[in-house]
Amino acid sequence: MASPYVRERHGRLWRALWAIVGSLAVSLALIGAALAEPAVAGARVAKQQLVAVLTANEAVRAAPNGRRIAIVLARRPLTGGPTVLPILSRTADRSGRTWLRVRLPGRTLGTRPPPASGWINAAQTQLRVTLWHIVVDLGSRTVTVYDDGHSVRRFSAIVGKPSTPTQPGQYFVEEDVILSSGQPGGPFALATSDRSAVLKQFDGGPGQIAIHGLQNLGGRLGTAESHGCVRLANKNITWLAKRVGAGTPITIS
Repeated sequence: MASPYVRERHGRLWRALWAIVGSLAVSLALIGAALAEPAVAGARVAKQQLVAVLTANEAVRAAPNGRRIAIVLARRPLTGGPTVLPILSRTADRSGRTWLRVRLPGRTLGTRPPPASGWINAAQTQLRVTLWHIVVDLGSRTVTVYDDGHSVRRFSAIVGKPSTPTQPGQYFVEEDVILSSGQPGGPFALATSDRSAVLKQFDGGPGQIAIHGLQNLGGRLGTAESHGCVRLANKNITWLAKRVGAGTPITIS
């Protein structure tokens, strides 16, 4: 049984997978490249993704200086690691404040239904870049991993069964979780911003979709039999989890 919700905490920060480019002093050229259109099936994957690391809880607004539509906490609930959000665009208001339109975690605090994106003030964020991108193809039941715009690995996967499907869309890795030998889905799970459209709660959690291993679950790779999560062979999720981390974009198509 897939585990759409994983809960083990660990104290380590997300792995060193980004090319750090400073804070708001990132060059305009780099920002332009990092804010490329998100990948879709069959299209070229952008070489890099600019992300915002929150240093404080953020009010999310419908527009720069607009009404508040959500709150995003600075720390993730499973690992306690920093919240890292992909940046979709940026602008400055008349006062010179920089605003970032970011992709949001699923079922964000204080909203129903949750917005997919919103604007946050950049003052309490740090900007970084990830070169990784994960593409899940539901038709072929594969996971392709891109680094700097190039396909570097393709793995056979188990995806959601028809009654509990894996939802297509643009998402990102919220947390990178180490699971113990007794927990289902180990040895690693990438908890994503995707949420099940069928399971509003699962195993005490919010129906969060993860990319994880087969530990204590099993299943035949290349099939559709999970509760919505994406399962990989243990050696493959280990390879992936050692390279990607919070903020990594995910395309499910």
